[in-house]
Amino acid sequence: MCHSLVNKYNIAGPRYTSYPTVPYWNMDTFSLKKWKSSLIHAFNESNRNEGISLYIHLPFCESLCTFCGCNKRITKRHEVELPYINAVIKEWHLYCNLFSIKPKIKELHLGGGTPTFFSPENLDYLINEILKQATLAEDYEFSFEGHPNNTSETHLQTLYNLGFRRVSFGVQDYNETVQKAIHRVQPFENVKKVTEMARQIGFTSIGHDIIFGLPFQTEAHVEDTIEKTKTLGPDRIAFYSYAHVPWIKGNGQRGYNDNDLPTAVTKRKQYETGKKQLSDAGYIEIGMDHFSLKTDTLYQAMENGTLHRNFMGYTASKTQAMIGLGVSAISDSWYGFTQNTKGIEDYYHLIEAQILPIFRGHILNDEDLIIRQHILNLMCQFETSWNDNRVVFKELPDTLIRLKEMETDGLIEIQAKSITVTEKGKPFIRNICMAFDVLLQRKKPETQLFSMTV
Repeated sequence: MCHSLVNKYNIAGPRYTSYPTVPYWNMDTFSLKKWKSSLIHAFNESNRNEGISLYIHLPFCESLCTFCGCNKRITKRHEVELPYINAVIKEWHLYCNLFSIKPKIKELHLGGGTPTFFSPENLDYLINEILKQATLAEDYEFSFEGHPNNTSETHLQTLYNLGFRRVSFGVQDYNETVQKAIHRVQPFENVKKVTEMARQIGFTSIGHDIIFGLPFQTEAHVEDTIEKTKTLGPDRIAFYSYAHVPWIKGNGQRGYNDNDLPTAVTKRKQYETGKKQLSDAGYIEIGMDHFSLKTDTLYQAMENGTLHRNFMGYTASKTQAMIGLGVSAISDSWYGFTQNTKGIEDYYHLIEAQILPIFRGHILNDEDLIIRQHILNLMCQFETSWNDNRVVFKELPDTLIRLKEMETDGLIEIQAKSITVTEKGKPFIRNICMAFDVLLQRKKPETQLFSMTV
């Protein structure tokens, strides 16, 4: 890849798990009443046919991984499990009370934090209580994030018995120096053990998360990590860039500085090297930063045009409504977004008061909905069009002017009423989406809000 392009386009930018992005949510036009109305509307439109998605945030970790920008609470006290689970169940009941019929769950994901911080017995209790208030779609998919160091055979068997068939394990990198820097020391043998256990139990989609651009990480480290990963044959791989956001409170990234990180050019070389290794092993690139075997549902979703992207990343199961439960969890009705309060004590207080624990949100206007669809098209299909006048927006001419230089650089092809991202342009998909982001263009952030795009 041309170094000048990397340097030119390596700027701070969103990952576009939503549009508008969280810093541009408009609290002036948001209210809890409007959110409930938008969710009920989405539920009535979609529950009977496709069902809803459910994300449950389980925030506890026994130690701090310094690469992580997620909301978590570090503790070794496992007596925190049950009070938290009971609060999540109460929040679920508050949502179920909004609907005229039982929700039909198509997708359920346990994220964190460390979901496997919780005992198998408590996870069993949580899922059974959730399912008491719901029915299941025929093609439902349950998934969870497992820590290789503490995911036991009992965890895997318990969740399998509950209907879970997909698990992702956080690998990051196998080099000991890198692992110590990010405070995530886990030998290859631990990952091998849980991967093989999951496969023996019957999990049909096993994923590994690998990060490039980590402190002290070299191209050889990435190469070695992927070679080891190939021997285990996970069904899908998230291979993504480390997001250095030390200004986010409590993520531990102040333990190293910019000088400890690979340069943008080195990072991109790490990615290109890893991508070739994965391609040679039969993995197909899916959207941005994801790879899967042809037998995995993620590849099949890309092939049949149903690939979707939301706050959980890429998913094969698109639903119009996604409800997030637990601290900091984000919900999406398609017409609106909300995020729960990030503090556990505040969360408990609001739940006990029978109030949805939301501290910010955004109701999408007509323009938001149009831009959102274009960005989703680009992220999932690497193309978008405006043949239909209903997806034309006022600032489209300005967007096309911004895209002209990217066309000159060979990143996109602009047709009369569409654009297509070229193979050369795929690594710069976030930059391309930024040209459509009218809110970002109208008001550039005065401080850095986002990680670098390369």
